[in-house]
Amino acid sequence: MRAEIISIGTEILLGEIVDTNAAHIAAALPQFGIDLLYVSQVGDNPRRLEEVVGRAWGRSDYLFLTGGLGPTEDDLTRETIGKVLEEELYLDAEQERIVRGFFAGRGAATMPERNLKQAMLIPSARAIPNPRGTAPGWWVERDGKVIVMMPGPPQEMTRMWEHEVAPELERRADSILVSRTLKTTGIGEGSVDEMLSPLLKGTNPSIGIYARADGVHARISAKALTREQAWHLIRPVEEEARRILGPSIWGVDDQSLASAIGQMLEEQGLTIGLMESATGGAVGNTLTDYEGASTYFKGSIVAYTAQAKVDLGVPAETLAMHGLVSRETAEAMAQAARARLHADLGLGITGIAGGEEVEGQPPGTMHIALADADGVEYSHSRYYQGREAAKRRAVLQGLTLLRRYLMARPQGLVR
Repeated sequence: MRAEIISIGTEILLGEIVDTNAAHIAAALPQFGIDLLYVSQVGDNPRRLEEVVGRAWGRSDYLFLTGGLGPTEDDLTRETIGKVLEEELYLDAEQERIVRGFFAGRGAATMPERNLKQAMLIPSARAIPNPRGTAPGWWVERDGKVIVMMPGPPQEMTRMWEHEVAPELERRADSILVSRTLKTTGIGEGSVDEMLSPLLKGTNPSIGIYARADGVHARISAKALTREQAWHLIRPVEEEARRILGPSIWGVDDQSLASAIGQMLEEQGLTIGLMESATGGAVGNTLTDYEGASTYFKGSIVAYTAQAKVDLGVPAETLAMHGLVSRETAEAMAQAARARLHADLGLGITGIAGGEEVEGQPPGTMHIALADADGVEYSHSRYYQGREAAKRRAVLQGLTLLRRYLMARPQGLVR
């Protein structure tokens, strides 16, 4: 089955927003045996939108559209589909009830009548529920082809995709492709490829090796008539890959390194506090992106200036002797964070996020230390491809140091 994605919105063309919807859909389609051939972005212009949709209708079996379902005059997706298919829009009574109920449920005294356009359908369309917003999607089916229209806001689109669209695509699929991604750290792409070489000759399941920002990923994929049959093919290959890669595996699939570390901290009954300089609180932000982080995360102190560091427990003589950007200062920051926040572990980061040399050290230099009751462990890196990249690298380096420490501890030991 041939498919294409059309992302609608002038704000996409102006670079004001990133089109994450298309990436989400594109990543999901292979599992349903649907081949994505085209991705288009078009603004809120009726003539150009009609041209793009008309061309897509003529050459593809599945069309996935996002955006243009709002209540304003420049939200033209419904009208365009009706025009391309030569079908008249009508006000659907059930959808009107749902839209009015959305506003009433939020205490609105009145609903703008303009929102009624979101209750419109064409004869070939059925509404796709959208509990996160006022705009339902459309599932249009005619002439052996399907158009799926979804809202532009990612939180609405992804919910609609996961709960409504994807299950319907799976019911229609001739075969199902499933994948298990094993995420590793501490070994390079070539090493992972060499270690798994006995498994790489297979075609179903197949294995792909990919270098990513958080390590090297090994993705095992299998195709079968059902999801259960595909997983049956994957399991023995996954077991052997796990045996070969061992403790270098830190997570699977959508799991992040931070969430894997959070789980380890919780399982080992440990808490952590941070003192960050160059990263500006980025490590703390990453560690608290998950439910239940308060069980292991005590807090993060962002201390950029020398005086702030001293005020928070870093010895002034350490700074005077070794400078702001040094191993010794990172270690003192880790110990101060642990003491100030009454945590089992303290992580300290200092470095150079900007593009200028500081204290004789090049841009991107990062000093990272982890302290516990018995001492301090240390790591450093020198990597510069801009300020944002330097901070991301430092976050990854800090998390990697923390994971290495947790992996080396006797499991389950609570201080």
